[in-house]
Amino acid sequence: MEHKPLGMSGIEVSALSLGSWRTFERISRGQGVAVMTAAREAGIDFLDDARYDDETSTAPIPTGYSEVVFGELFRVAGWRRDEVVVANKLWWEFWPAQSAAEELDASLGRMGFDHVDLIYAERLPEGLLVDIVVGEVAGLLKAGKARSWGVVNWPAPLIAEAARVAARENVPAPCAAPLPYSLATPHVVEDERMVGALAETGAAVVASYVLAGGALTGKYTSAGGARGRLAGQLDH
Repeated sequence: MEHKPLGMSGIEVSALSLGSWRTFERISRGQGVAVMTAAREAGIDFLDDARYDDETSTAPIPTGYSEVVFGELFRVAGWRRDEVVVANKLWWEFWPAQSAAEELDASLGRMGFDHVDLIYAERLPEGLLVDIVVGEVAGLLKAGKARSWGVVNWPAPLIAEAARVAARENVPAPCAAPLPYSLATPHVVEDERMVGALAETGAAVVASYVLAGGALTGKYTSAGGARGRLAGQLDH
């Protein structure tokens, strides 16, 4: 498996990442272990987890069961913690009542880890300023709870602002930016403002939504006959 640098963090990751959005808590444990094992055997060492609210009405806790399952599968599949890069997210869902440190501590407890290698800051709720985010994340890095940080689906101006604030405060800038990027949706990453913001930050693009919601899998072709959320948007 090819490996690439994760921005300016000094961390290298496999070119493919194994995500876990609405995945492992919706399939059997046996299937989950098989997915994890196949990824490990293929040389993938970049794993993405996150706290999600229960949508199945079967989880024993209302939010974060995804992290519990991820941690259990991780260990059963035989991963070694020091041989992988694990990412997680700050959703700011309960901010300011819950700080970034408190949110991450809760996630670490559910996963059974003592740190993550990459912590993503999701889109900011109203009233949360970039200066505050950089300060909160800097605290996580200093405490050893995260090795690096990134931003998820931030617009170009805020990514550039994060780089400037980080430089001013002498803390690491975001090293990664997950953005929707595929043959069907290249405009988000290739926009001139985004190209400039990423260059200023030194952040690597972590491509998401790479199959354009299934449009690039072929399941919507006339031969496939599939119906779904994109069936009426294929011409576009």
